[in-house]
Amino acid sequence: MRIRVLTLFPEMFTGVLNESIIKRARDEELVDIEVVNFRDYATDKHRTVDDYPFGGGAGMLLKPAPIFDAVDSVIASLDNHVTSLHQDAARMDVDTRINGDTESAKGREIVLMTPQGAQFTQKMAQELSQLDDLVLICGHYEGFDERIRSFVATKELSVGDFVLTGGEIPAMAVMDAVVRLLPGALGNEASAEEDSFASGLLEHPQYTRPADYRGHTVPAVLLSGNHAKVAQWRHEQSLYRTWIRRPDLLETVALSAEDRRLIDKWERNVSDGKGEGVE
Repeated sequence: MRIRVLTLFPEMFTGVLNESIIKRARDEELVDIEVVNFRDYATDKHRTVDDYPFGGGAGMLLKPAPIFDAVDSVIASLDNHVTSLHQDAARMDVDTRINGDTESAKGREIVLMTPQGAQFTQKMAQELSQLDDLVLICGHYEGFDERIRSFVATKELSVGDFVLTGGEIPAMAVMDAVVRLLPGALGNEASAEEDSFASGLLEHPQYTRPADYRGHTVPAVLLSGNHAKVAQWRHEQSLYRTWIRRPDLLETVALSAEDRRLIDKWERNVSDGKGEGVE
């Protein structure tokens, strides 16, 4: 997989790219990541990347030209062919600008990190991890010229209903979530399969040694050696934790008849004032 990040602050990615899972994935050539400063594609002597919005308003907008040209260059490099960096956008075929070669584009997304985007989820991370190429564009200032949204991005993503100074931290989050799903990145594939959200439910509680710490003991079932009972306990705990903390997730999960029976029981316990605990 190849990931390209377009940003005004490439130094922010130094630590992320050289630590932990992402570093190992790069070292093992599971992913090729490059960070591009799109200020390098500004053509005036001051290397200007922003300007005032037409019609007035607060803040500055990112100009289209540096990002259009940076994407042109990145796509040309990924497709291994040369595209004029300063070709007139009005004359350039939109599909070519966004996707480059048609064959190459089948496994590519150009993602704008913006609070206006769709909420990033584990399902999206799984989908993006199947791509050949992922281009992440980090916004800054007041936002983007709308033509960047319309004619460059193939997708817009947000990491939550809040506003950050720029798109760099969201891009790091997306990159980390995607890279850890690449085969071989974690070393143990089961780790990704058991993560929260991988099954649609939150992850079950986990414990390690010692079995008794300051009087706080590990649930006996986990020490029983009975794998079937352990699996059942973990599933019920995942279901319960999701019901308590993120009930919205249950709307998209395929629940079994037993799952529904358990939820009904917990709801009755709450209404009867008997508490909420899992038996």
